[in-house]
Amino acid sequence: MHGRRRPAALRGAWRRAHALVMIPLGFIVLISVVDLASPTDVHLGPLLVVAPAITASFAGAWLTGLIGALAVTAQVVIGIFHGGLFTTNHETQIIALILVSTLIVLYCRVRERRGRELTRVRSVSETVQRVLLRPLPDRLGPLRLAALYLPAEDEALLGGDLYAATRVPGATRVLIGDVRGKGLTAIEDAAQVLGAFRELAHHHTGLPGLAAALDAGFARHLAETAGSTGAAGAAGDGDRDAGSAAGSAGAAGEDDAVERFVTVLLADLPDDPVEPVRIANCGHPPPLLLAEGKPVRTLEAVHSAPPIGLGTLPGAHYRQESYDVRSGETLLLYTDGVTEARDGERAFYPLSERAADWGGAEPSALVDRLRRDLLAHVGGRLKDDAAAVAIERA
Repeated sequence: MHGRRRPAALRGAWRRAHALVMIPLGFIVLISVVDLASPTDVHLGPLLVVAPAITASFAGAWLTGLIGALAVTAQVVIGIFHGGLFTTNHETQIIALILVSTLIVLYCRVRERRGRELTRVRSVSETVQRVLLRPLPDRLGPLRLAALYLPAEDEALLGGDLYAATRVPGATRVLIGDVRGKGLTAIEDAAQVLGAFRELAHHHTGLPGLAAALDAGFARHLAETAGSTGAAGAAGDGDRDAGSAAGSAGAAGEDDAVERFVTVLLADLPDDPVEPVRIANCGHPPPLLLAEGKPVRTLEAVHSAPPIGLGTLPGAHYRQESYDVRSGETLLLYTDGVTEARDGERAFYPLSERAADWGGAEPSALVDRLRRDLLAHVGGRLKDDAAAVAIERA
């Protein structure tokens, strides 16, 4: 499907470029005619530089160079019929037009090269997104699902927010999470949690055991990354005492590890609609339960649990709680990038209030409304990544 769209898009772009080329050509003809009809002491030839400059805004180097050559040719014609080609004035205008047109063409070449680099980078980013943050299917067992992901950074397709869903015997198991921090470290941590969930979800019947396993795996991940950071720091500082360098690097890695954690919400949705939904909340915003004609219900956790990565804190214990979710009701999971989004007056996005009007909407329509409403609230640009997953028992 995408393969058919791309040639059509390229043909459309080609047609638009060749339609727009009539604008610089019109400028060349108009300036040349007016200059030839003007008195000999009026020189409009320098305005011909507008033609290649306009062309560079929508075309590549070759077409821009062609328009530049036509502009120089027009300047030569003006010189022949308007005072003599070999006058100092016309020679200066021709040389200046050639130089400026050449600079514009070189600019186009640099822009095209950077455009190709950006395309390659975006292609890699799309591949990474498909591998790490796989699109959720429309249906999983008796459930209908839809997901929303809005990155905060321009051109970014993946950040620290994550979600995943998989089938386990008799139920669908869902994860949504938010990594502390941004950048490559956040993506690395998100990849570790997603990979661990997809593997461990099939080895633990209960959510507390799964949460504890995710925490242990994340702790090993932090230890490995801290160890590699320490080794790199020690190797890169040959002038220091080896023991002191290793100790400093190890301490820096340890401090960094303490600051890295992931808020996670795990949910088991049984195929049998009579059975309750089981949720383990590890420091994540509580989900909302939406139903047509009913007020929004916030599924607050009775027992708080620490985020993944902080399971070694004193008194930390992962638990699961049960909630009744009936057919036709929608469970909305989200990250704090949704509820902490601010408008121009610094007001938070009122998710519960807005969601009160969305009960009864199917998941795909619900997340589409959330996308439009959230972006309208913040004026089109988020300060933090935002993700949401809508789940309905069909």
